[in-house]
Amino acid sequence: MNRFQNLDITKFLPHRKPFLMVDDVLSIDDEHVATSFKIESSCIFNDNGYFNEVGLVENAAQTCSAIVGKSYFEDDDIEGKGTKLIGFISAIKKVTIKECPKVNTTIISKANLKSRFDTDAYSICTLECIISQDNKELVSCEMNLVIQELK
Repeated sequence: MNRFQNLDITKFLPHRKPFLMVDDVLSIDDEHVATSFKIESSCIFNDNGYFNEVGLVENAAQTCSAIVGKSYFEDDDIEGKGTKLIGFISAIKKVTIKECPKVNTTIISKANLKSRFDTDAYSICTLECIISQDNKELVSCEMNLVIQELK
């Protein structure tokens, strides 16, 4: 059984509906994460029946932040009570959007950590993300994030 099946992602991301673009963490470790997101018709990034480019980039950023954000929590803290985090996209190095997915479909996003620099106050990281639907690549991107623990 997937230990993340009942994980409430809102305990680990500061986003809330309507701006939450990740439903489930499918797998995660110190360098990789996979998430899923069902695109509902009520989604704020619904653009004439398609999940638009801005929504795709935000989904990638929220997926990517889970890798570094995970390190701020104890492994057994599945309730997200150990800390509160805030994150920012500091740079989008590249993004290739091949296709926007339709509303009422599910996308899978997989991210890999390329580099990470930690200070006492924050972490800066570079990540790559691929978003797909039915094993068809929709988006590839590379971005920098800044993750900071709120004291």
